Amino acid sequence: MVKSGDPQAVAIYEEYNKSVMTAFPQLSNEDIDNILAYTDYTPPAPAIPAVVATTAASGTDDTTSTLLLGVLVLVLVVLVVMLFLVTQTLRKIAIANGIEVETSKPKRKPLWKVYINNSFLVFSTVLFLLFSSAYFAYGYMMQVGIDQGYMPVQPIHYSHKIHSGANEIECKYCHSSARVSKHSGIPSLNVCMNCHMNIAEYNGEEDLEKGYTKEFYTNEIKKLYKAVGWDEDNQRYTGETQPVKWVRIHNLPDFVYFNHAQHVDVAGIDCQKCHGPVEEMEIMYQHSPLTMGWCIDCHRESNVDLENNEYYEKVHAELSKKYGVEKLTVAQMGGLECGKCHY
Repeated sequence: MVKSGDPQAVAIYEEYNKSVMTAFPQLSNEDIDNILAYTDYTPPAPAIPAVVATTAASGTDDTTSTLLLGVLVLVLVVLVVMLFLVTQTLRKIAIANGIEVETSKPKRKPLWKVYINNSFLVFSTVLFLLFSSAYFAYGYMMQVGIDQGYMPVQPIHYSHKIHSGANEIECKYCHSSARVSKHSGIPSLNVCMNCHMNIAEYNGEEDLEKGYTKEFYTNEIKKLYKAVGWDEDNQRYTGETQPVKWVRIHNLPDFVYFNHAQHVDVAGIDCQKCHGPVEEMEIMYQHSPLTMGWCIDCHRESNVDLENNEYYEKVHAELSKKYGVEKLTVAQMGGLECGKCHY
C-alpha cells in the first residue's frame, strides 16, 4: 500500500519513522478474521455492584494521637492548678488556726531538697512521665509496619511518568491480573518487549537536573534487553536470560486478605484511588498508608451502586429501609465485618 502511494498508509509510515509492521506469515486468513472478530467484540457490562470511588479520610491515626496529647496536657494543667490551690488552702488554714505563717523570704534550700520533700510534686512528675512515655510509645507502635512514602531503587529504572503519563498506557495492560486475581502481579518482561522490541532508544523529554537524560533511559532499555536475552543487532532472542530482582513496594500483612479483582473489576475503582498519581511518578512509591483505619474510612464513605442488579435488589431494599437511606455504603453492606478481610 505504501509503494502504491496510498495516502493513509504513507502518512502512518512516515509518522512512525518508517517502521515496518511485524509480519506474521504463519497466520491464515481464517486466523486473521478471528483476531479481528475478537478485537471488535465488546463484552456486556457485568450486573454486579460497583463502588463509587470517594476520597477516604486517612487522618484517623493523627486524630487519635492529637486526642491523647490533648488529654496529657489537660492532666498536667489540672495538676498545676491543684498544686496551687492546695498551697493556698493550707496557708489559709494555718492563719485561721493562729499559726504563724512566714511571709518573709526564707533561706533558700537546694532545689533538689525542695523537690524531694514535696511529695505532691514528685507524684505529679511521675504521673507526667508515665503519660508522656505512654503517648510516645503508642505513637511509635502505631507506625510499625506502615511504609507510606517507601521508594526503593529498582534494578531497572522504570518510569511510570513516561509509560502511564506521557504515553498513556493503561495500568491494566501491564498489570493485567489485577482484573481477575487477588494480586495485581508483576508484568512479564515479554510484556515490555511488546513495545521495546522496536523501541531501542529513548526520544522523549529529559530532566537534566535529576540526571534523567536520553542516554540514561536508553541504557535502562539495554538492561531490559540483557535480562530478556534479546539480540538487538540480529533482532532475535538468544535464550540467555537473567532474572530481574524487583523490589516489592506495596505489601500487606499475611493475615490481611485483599482482592484486586473485587476492587478493580467489580467495584470499578481507579488505580489512583489507592496508589496515588502514578502517572506523575518518575520512581514508584507507596502513596497511601494502607492501614486498617484507612480502608475502613473508605468503606464508610463509598456508596454501592446496585442499579440493574436483581440479585441484590431485595437486600438493597431491606437495608435501605433499615438505615433510612437511598444509597448504601460498603460498610452498611457488611464491609466492616472482621471476616471480610481476616479469616
